[in-house]
Amino acid sequence: MSDSYVVSSALSFSWPDHTPVFAELSFSVPGGRTGLVAANGAGKSTLLKLVAGELSPTGGSVTVEGVLGYLPQHLPFAQQQTVAQVLGVDHVIAALHAIEAGDAAEEHFTTIGSDWDIEERTRAELDRLGLADVTLDRRLGTLSGGQVVSLGLAAQLLKRPDVLLLDEPTNNLDREGRKRLTEVLRTWKGCLIVASHDRALLDEVDRIAALDHGGIRWYGSAYTGYEQAVQAEREVAERQVRQAEQDVKRQKRELQQARERAARRASTAARNLADAGLARIVAGNLKRDAQVSAARSHEVHAARVGNAQARLDEASRAARQDDHLALDLPGTRVPGGRTVFHGERLRTTYDGRPVFAGEGVDLDIRGPERIALIGPNGAGKSTLLRLIGGHQEPESGTAVRAEGRVAYLSQRLDLLDPDRTVVDNLAAFAPTLAQADRMNLLARFLFRGARAHLPVGVLSGGELLRATLACILFAEPAPQLLLLDEPTNNLDLVSVGQLEAALTAYQGAFVVVSHDDRFLTGIRVNRWLRLADGRLTETGAPQQ
Repeated sequence: MSDSYVVSSALSFSWPDHTPVFAELSFSVPGGRTGLVAANGAGKSTLLKLVAGELSPTGGSVTVEGVLGYLPQHLPFAQQQTVAQVLGVDHVIAALHAIEAGDAAEEHFTTIGSDWDIEERTRAELDRLGLADVTLDRRLGTLSGGQVVSLGLAAQLLKRPDVLLLDEPTNNLDREGRKRLTEVLRTWKGCLIVASHDRALLDEVDRIAALDHGGIRWYGSAYTGYEQAVQAEREVAERQVRQAEQDVKRQKRELQQARERAARRASTAARNLADAGLARIVAGNLKRDAQVSAARSHEVHAARVGNAQARLDEASRAARQDDHLALDLPGTRVPGGRTVFHGERLRTTYDGRPVFAGEGVDLDIRGPERIALIGPNGAGKSTLLRLIGGHQEPESGTAVRAEGRVAYLSQRLDLLDPDRTVVDNLAAFAPTLAQADRMNLLARFLFRGARAHLPVGVLSGGELLRATLACILFAEPAPQLLLLDEPTNNLDLVSVGQLEAALTAYQGAFVVVSHDDRFLTGIRVNRWLRLADGRLTETGAPQQ
């Protein structure tokens, strides 16, 4: 096998409406683990689909050496499928069972091939990914989102691929699921390309491929080293900007001085010509020569100014940091002693079974608490959020909310009207806000000019999050309790940083469900609650 597992040669791709995504992109990926990072919409998923052969390039080529495994971001599974069908082993297992029952038809042996140990291998793979209690005949509709993701990964690993492509594999995985995925990747021997916004996962790779403006820049380290390298590049670029700015000022000053000198010389020459009494034709020639000389001097200095400005523009582009939200949210402030939610012996059922153990859940939220609600998938965290927010009433127990707005941000980000524009959605949440103020506010959320008039339905995941945050945080009245359910799912690293900035500026209480410890640290969580086995307990920050 060659050193390169994936080779792209002048790869080009455009959407059917001729919107270009890549133009003559060339790269090669060696063995080991590669983390693919980029902003939402830059083309990470599209590139993986091109490598996987799910999309055809409009130009150039991409080739893969060996067996390919591909786990897309959105899994194309039907709820009625069985685990065995998803794993692609149902027909082999059926053939094994047929032979065990005495049916020696040749077609059964052909179906099995060399996979006589398929049940053992399948069971071992499921156990390794935390699916030990999942039977092969179980329907997908009975599994959690995290279990479905783990199942999809198991299906790819059973192929024994040489090249494995993973697109946002930690979405919907709880902490245990993420740990198991990390262990799988640590022992990976082939070529792995993982597109992710999970900083902990990206710290397990050998190199980072940063996709930007249709090209790839390579960094020979994991994500932390990549961050340091990018920061060092920015610091160098910022110094170059300062130097370029000084150069522009100096060149403009020299241009002005050259103009003033030329004007003085022209004035002096005119007086001297008049005093010398030269013939008119001679005086005219001398005047034209002086003007030509002055024009040449002006062109030289103007060119220097232009070159200096071009260097400044180039340095500024290199120093450009991704846009960050700069917010001030005093209207969300909650006094320190105020109780915004009181829940006592909250009980409810799901699919006929009690969600909480014993006499139910007790919970008080006071003042501007920043609460992380953690626990395994399926423990009832989303249900508890809905009970806190009043979107679901308990079957027994007491739920009391203080006066004021409670905002609930679900995993689906379905709060806004997809057919209305961003600014029209904001108008529905803040009807007394003047149109000019709405536009200024949306600009702070990075919706500038025409972007504010886009229908919500066409926004990317990160844009939809920003639009939803703008509507929630500046709603009338402003929310004093904010509930967020896995808010970083499907967000790129830039958008996660923007969400962190918004929540840092928020001055009310919030409860956030997340498995991303770095994100929870970044938003300054000061209270940790764990929901597991039906019981809600206070705990400290989990060990990294």
